[in-house]
Amino acid sequence: MMVTPLTMTQMLERAERYFPKKQVVSRTESGIQRFTYKQIGERTRRLSDALTKLGVEKGDRVGTLAWNHHRHLEAYFGIPCIGAVLHTINIRLSPQHISYIINHAEDKVLLVDSDILPLLEKSASELKTVKAFIIMTDKKELPETTLAPVYHYEDLLAEANPNFQYPNDINETDPAGMCYTSATTGNPKGVVYSHRGIFLHSMAFGLADTAAISENDIAMTVVPMFHANAWGMPFAGVWFGATLVLPGPYFTPKLLAELIQQEKVTITGGVPTIWLGLLKELEEGSYDMSSLRGILCGGSAAPKGMIKAFEQKYNVPFMHAYGMTETSPLAVFSKLKSYQEELDYEEKLEIRAKQGVLVPGLEMKIVGKDGEVAWDGKEMGELCLRGSWIASEYYKDERTLDAFHDGWLHTGDVVTIDEEGFIKIVDRTKDLIKSGGEWISSVDLENALMAHEAVFEAAVVAVPHEKWQERPVGCVVLKDAYKGKVTKDDLLEFLAPQFAKWWIPDDILFFEEIPKTSVGKFLKMALRDQVQKEVSQKG
Repeated sequence: MMVTPLTMTQMLERAERYFPKKQVVSRTESGIQRFTYKQIGERTRRLSDALTKLGVEKGDRVGTLAWNHHRHLEAYFGIPCIGAVLHTINIRLSPQHISYIINHAEDKVLLVDSDILPLLEKSASELKTVKAFIIMTDKKELPETTLAPVYHYEDLLAEANPNFQYPNDINETDPAGMCYTSATTGNPKGVVYSHRGIFLHSMAFGLADTAAISENDIAMTVVPMFHANAWGMPFAGVWFGATLVLPGPYFTPKLLAELIQQEKVTITGGVPTIWLGLLKELEEGSYDMSSLRGILCGGSAAPKGMIKAFEQKYNVPFMHAYGMTETSPLAVFSKLKSYQEELDYEEKLEIRAKQGVLVPGLEMKIVGKDGEVAWDGKEMGELCLRGSWIASEYYKDERTLDAFHDGWLHTGDVVTIDEEGFIKIVDRTKDLIKSGGEWISSVDLENALMAHEAVFEAAVVAVPHEKWQERPVGCVVLKDAYKGKVTKDDLLEFLAPQFAKWWIPDDILFFEEIPKTSVGKFLKMALRDQVQKEVSQKG
């Protein structure tokens, strides 16, 4: 058999050659814009030429701080196809974490949406490696900014070569992209993706037993393109020639409903929070959702009631999946086996509410205290994964040793597996809090609270939330001298400048003592139960 490199250049070239008339529908600051794949291909090649002229070389990291739109899509291919590394930066992180990951990745150039400039300007003085800032905007003039040197994205493209030829010396194992994932303690951790990994992950995304993305689809990417590769939908969509709908900045449930109706979207993906909002909009308005063949949901468990509402009230099939930044991210997909279709609806719902079955191409094991667990749906263990699109380490980070050993990624997720191979997440080995599909570190919040002069002890636990799935609540023991003098608002104000807004706890509860284990660690299981009772009593 021939040995040919699996690179992203092939993916872009296929869209240019075979699907030049298919469209990318992009919502930007000035409204809806439409581009064919022929135009996207030319613009992507112009971007690649412009970056090369700015001195970007093979292996250099180019960061993006941008929403879901055509320019970001062009960067998704234009950067890795010249052998550089696409580094998508999560704009929801705090300015401190953003500056950390830009410096840690050693980004050489940053592509920034104009409305995100104020966020980046807060960190600008700390950036050590950035040589140029490219501003992405619909306006002809550059916005005022303290960043320098700055370039206008469209001006650079206008002067660049639309027939730029990509190098043919890219190896499939070369880095193509990187994302940073939240950590249980300390700074975010970097994950690097190879051309081969993205290629094979995209192929898996098109399998009939996963999302089955194809040329027939009109796929709307709701997952942010700065988060876990937007679950790989932009890569697969371009490669397979699907029409892509990119909803842009600051979208609302109403806007998503309108886009689905107007563009006749067939498949879309996002976290449960998004779909709870859309469900509320559908209940209040009148929209045609008949084009949808499926809603893909991941990031955290989808409530069964929400799945049922979409399917029974609006006739929209719901698809549950599981993955993480370290898995590119698709790893597990919930789809009934043929003979399970004969079960009644409630039985089928029970199965489909689980995270699903391992995606072809990957291997797994579930390890409990006595070795691999039984496939009985009861015994719990940690999910471990390996495969061609699973990371093998964190980028220049000693925490690699905690998650990667013996050739496996130890996910930190505690699961059960039933006799049919359906995985269900039941807990986490670490006390991370997942809010709206994003991780919040309880330890970082605890350390910050305990830095307050009035605080003796502090623990942070997750409580269920009907919109965000989980939200943090702080549990504090005050020093005797401060009791009755320091309030909840005092502590929340103390935390506010240290973290992104969505990290801040919904409540601070005061305790005389925090329950502990025999070795003096906080007994979070007991504390969580206690907190949930107090929160529910508060209403």
